[in-house]
Amino acid sequence: MNLAYSDYERRSLMDVAAQWYKVPPPSIAGAAASRNGLLMVYKYTNTYGGPHTERLQTPFRSVICWKQKQRGNRSLKEGLPQDLEVSPFLSKNKKKPYRSVKEEGLPQNVDLPPVLPKNKKKPYPIPIKEIQRMAREDKKLAQLGIEKPLEPPKNGLLVPELIPIAHEVLNAWEGLIRGLAQLLHVIPVHACSECSEVLVAEAGHQLKNCLGSSSNKRQGSHLWVKGSINDVLIPMESYHLFDPFGRRIKHETRFNYDRIPAIVELCIQAGVDIPGYPSRRRINPIRMIGKKIIDRGGFLEDPTPEPRDSSALLNYDTQGALLRFPPPAPSDLPRIAQETMNAYETVAVGVRKLMSKYSVKACGYCPEVHVGPWGHDAKLCGEFKHQWRDGKHGWQDATVDEVFPPNYVLHVRDPRGPPLTTELKRFYGKAPAVVEVCWQAGAEVPKKYKPMMRLDIVLPDSEEARLVA
Repeated sequence: MNLAYSDYERRSLMDVAAQWYKVPPPSIAGAAASRNGLLMVYKYTNTYGGPHTERLQTPFRSVICWKQKQRGNRSLKEGLPQDLEVSPFLSKNKKKPYRSVKEEGLPQNVDLPPVLPKNKKKPYPIPIKEIQRMAREDKKLAQLGIEKPLEPPKNGLLVPELIPIAHEVLNAWEGLIRGLAQLLHVIPVHACSECSEVLVAEAGHQLKNCLGSSSNKRQGSHLWVKGSINDVLIPMESYHLFDPFGRRIKHETRFNYDRIPAIVELCIQAGVDIPGYPSRRRINPIRMIGKKIIDRGGFLEDPTPEPRDSSALLNYDTQGALLRFPPPAPSDLPRIAQETMNAYETVAVGVRKLMSKYSVKACGYCPEVHVGPWGHDAKLCGEFKHQWRDGKHGWQDATVDEVFPPNYVLHVRDPRGPPLTTELKRFYGKAPAVVEVCWQAGAEVPKKYKPMMRLDIVLPDSEEARLVA
C-alpha cells in the first residue's frame, strides 16, 4: 500500500467509511489508499480494554472502491454514498449488482440474426465435433459387422404421433396461402427489382442499401415495383420422391422428378396422402451397416403415370394465388388477418416438430433444400467456388429458417405516412413479412415479435437523431 494522501484526506475517508459501516470512529485505526484507487479501511479490536497501537489485531479488512464513478442503477446497498461503490473483490457471491445490461437483455429491443456472408459456407447446425464423433461410432460398428441401430423414421417407417401434426401443418399451409392472397388485395407490398428488399407500405423507403447489380449507378437507391405473394412468402421447393431411400437423383435424371413446395413434401413423407403424389409406406424397416444399406426391400418405381395432375397441389402453391381468391370485405379484414397470423404460427411450430425427426438437407452455399435422408446429385449450385465442386451442392442438416424462411422486412408504423429515411434507420424495427402484412390488416402481434419490431421505442425527429447517444 502507498500512503499517498494527507492526514486530512485520510480522516475524511475514514469518516465516510465509518458512516457506511456504522462503526464508531475511535475503533477505526487507519486507512490506506493504493494507486489503483482502492481505499483499505482497517478496523481493530479492543482486546485488553483499550486501543492498542503497538500490536494491531485485524479481524477483517474492508475494501471500498472510492474513485470509481456511479454506474447508473447499479447501486450496491441501501445507505451507500453516491460517490462510493464497494469493490467487486469484497465478496465472490455478490455478482448480481454488476451484471451487464446486455446479459439481461432489453425487452423493447432485440437484434435480428446476423446476415451470413456469401463467401463462406454456412455454419453446421450440429457441432462438427459431434458429427465426427457419430461418424466414428458408425465406423466402429461397421468394422465389427454390427448393424446400425435405427429408429423411425430413420429406418423408413412412419412416426405415428407425427401424422396428425403433418395434416395440421398442411391445412395451415393452405390457409396461410389463402389468407395472404386475400390480404394482398388490400395491403400494398413493394419489392426492389434489383435486390431482395421488400417493404409493406404505400411507397418504398429512401434507405440507400440496395445491393443489386447496378446499385453503384443509383448510389444504393432501390427500384421499387409492386410486390407479389412470393415476395412475402418465399417459396422453397424440393424434389418429390416416391421412395426417399431409393435411387438418388442424378443430374441427367433430374427432369423425371417434380418440384413441389418443400413443406408439402415434408408432410407427404410424414404420412399425408395427396392424390397424384404417392409415397412408399414401408412395413419392414431398412437395415444398414455403416453408410451402406443392406436391405431396403427392393427398388420400386413410381406407380403414378406421367404426366401428373398438378391440380392436386393447386391450393398448396403460391403460383396464381392472387387470381384464385377475390378481395375480402372490409368488415372481414381483421378476422382474415388473425386467421392468417395463427396459420403462420402453426406452420412454423409444426415444421419444427417434423424436422426434429425427419431428415431435411440444405446446401451450405445456396438456398437449395432437399427432403430426404441424403441430398440429390444435380449439379445446380452456382454460389461460392462452385467450380471446385463441379456444381454439386454441399449438403448439411437444414434449419427451420431454411425450409420456412421468415423474410424479415422493415416495420412501418404508419404505412400512409412519410417514407423511412436513412437518418433514422437504426431506430426502425423489423418483422417477418407475413407478420407485418397481418399487423397492418388488424391482427394482434404475438409477444415474441414485439421486441424485434421495437414498438416501445419512440422515433426521434431527423434533427434529433444525431443527438441520441
